[in-house]
Amino acid sequence: MSIAAGLPDLMSFVSSLCDVCFAIAFVGCVFTLVESALVLGFPGAKVRGRAAHPPVTILKPLHGAEPDLRRRLAAFCRQDYAAPVQVLCGSQDPASPAVAVVQGMKSDFPDKIELAVDARNQGTNRKVSNLINMLPRARHDTIVLSDSDIAVEPGYLRAITALLAAPHVGAVTCLYYGIGGDGLWSRLSALAINSHFLPHAIAALRLRLAKPCCGSTIALRRSVLERIGGFGAFADALADDYAIGMAVRSSGYDVATPPFVVGHCCFDDNPRQLLRHQLRAARTIRSIEPVGYAGTILIHPLPLALLGMLSGSAAAVLLTVAVLAARVTLCRCVENRFGLPQQNYWLIPLQDIIAFGVYVASFFGATVHWRGSDYRVAADGTLVEGQDLRPQ
Repeated sequence: MSIAAGLPDLMSFVSSLCDVCFAIAFVGCVFTLVESALVLGFPGAKVRGRAAHPPVTILKPLHGAEPDLRRRLAAFCRQDYAAPVQVLCGSQDPASPAVAVVQGMKSDFPDKIELAVDARNQGTNRKVSNLINMLPRARHDTIVLSDSDIAVEPGYLRAITALLAAPHVGAVTCLYYGIGGDGLWSRLSALAINSHFLPHAIAALRLRLAKPCCGSTIALRRSVLERIGGFGAFADALADDYAIGMAVRSSGYDVATPPFVVGHCCFDDNPRQLLRHQLRAARTIRSIEPVGYAGTILIHPLPLALLGMLSGSAAAVLLTVAVLAARVTLCRCVENRFGLPQQNYWLIPLQDIIAFGVYVASFFGATVHWRGSDYRVAADGTLVEGQDLRPQ
């Protein structure tokens, strides 16, 4: 009797929830089309700046066995650049397969590529620890940080140093697109970047809602790095790239973003890796801007439209079709603007459902898995590891 009495209330709640999902999905659909226009309008002019070609040290923190690492590192060694370039690779593990890759490249690039192996931990962020250990061997005053999974074109260095030559620019960063492999999970990871991260980053940049600074590229002068406290200031930060950008801006400089993107190779080969990767990214963003992150529910219109269909209304079905069409349109706009190969459109519903699940899960807990270790993200955005890890 009590169950029957509560059934109308439950039905009313479900109906109201469907209405809310429908409304948010509608707004999200419109926003997806706005993003498509912003992507197509992303400036594509050649980088203008003084023909400055200062000697450059590229810092490459390595992490384990990554497919095609040699090819990506070789692209940094073969830059079309009229000044000395030092490609300094670093590892904390002398037995890492990446170390063997770099050692095997020394004969091909004897004047370009170097290796620094140092096991010391300078903080809980192991990537930053690696950078701290590498920096004393950097020979040049223009420093470019770039993750080991980044792929670049021959004109990459010329473009970013031209921007960095401006007196008001303290750092240069690059947005990136995803490069998937042959496996399903790798392709889903690349699709997440190309249909979520990249267009959302462009929209936030053009609407001045965010100021990105990405680990794909952070180029800065040594004097600016010293002014913001060196890498040691970020040794415990989860979002070290974002924190570096904020520190540069707080010192009175701009962080410039060029009109091109670099490639980010995706290596996820199982669902666990994919979910860990996406959850870490989501909780990183949430730790940076929790209120703004909550508002990004608008970028999940397809799952919300599917939930709205529980009402059984024809309008919800039509909206779902419209949202799916808008998501495909956004992917096509990204492909056309940046000359990317066609995405696996049939994976969009699956990726969008996964992304929404990660979005919801990111609010429940503060743990992330990164580089083989589990961490808790503290309230100030720093990482807590090992025996200090507590369930949240």
